[in-house]
Amino acid sequence: MTAISGSAAAVTGAASGIGRALALELAARGCDLALADRDEAGLQQVAAEIGKVNKRKVTIHRVDVGEPAQIQEFANAAIAAHPELNIVINNAGVALLGAFNEVDQAQMEWLININFWGVVHGTRAFLPHLSTKPEAHIVNLSSIFGIVAPPGQTAYCAAKFAVRGFSESLRHELAMANSPVKLSVVHPGGVLTNIVRNSRTGNGIADNARRAESIERFDAIARTTPPAAAQRIILGIEKNQPRILIGNDAKFMDLLQRFRPATYWAVLAKRIEKMGAQAK
Repeated sequence: MTAISGSAAAVTGAASGIGRALALELAARGCDLALADRDEAGLQQVAAEIGKVNKRKVTIHRVDVGEPAQIQEFANAAIAAHPELNIVINNAGVALLGAFNEVDQAQMEWLININFWGVVHGTRAFLPHLSTKPEAHIVNLSSIFGIVAPPGQTAYCAAKFAVRGFSESLRHELAMANSPVKLSVVHPGGVLTNIVRNSRTGNGIADNARRAESIERFDAIARTTPPAAAQRIILGIEKNQPRILIGNDAKFMDLLQRFRPATYWAVLAKRIEKMGAQAK
């Protein structure tokens, strides 16, 4: 296991949502931090909040994880500032609303560059350093949509399924090599963040009604708070859990997919519709 107290962690997407909650919780447990995000003002707020209650060393780094050179620069700077760094959490991600025929190729590539290649480049940039540590851990954020694939999420599911496959294969490689680096892949269900509100809309969508409907539906079914998600991820690090499911909804969908791998969506669609109606 990797102990949190006394460690140092690099966290992407740390200005809001799960990343922000991870930063606060890790610091509270005695971990130094290198925090990355495109939102530098948000990073400064997180660092200031940590500084009010903890005396951990926190560095902030403006990074677009869709740009490989910026990820490598982040890794170099984070390791220089925190030579003891032994935890990397590839958390940053974006969303895109629209069916496949409503999303153009450039938009799909934009999402995959961030949600998939950002994870790959982040892992590659930090792995040589992590391999020198007595104990180290990589956490890659997939999604429950890396296990089930609802309509309207072709780009997002493509990226999150890819994160899952990449992470599982790499975990097996690390184990075969007796590497000190452990790896967990995370599958959150509905977590109350702004990812849907901040999502881009497919260029083939002409009105805002569906966007508003998507936000309303997400808010109705998202039951897990970012702090609860962060606590669950940290527990997974401490226990070296290879797969981390977050929320009862994620656990249900994971089981449903196992029992009905080709026909789960008919069941899920009815369940989501019912949950949305109950929340009104």
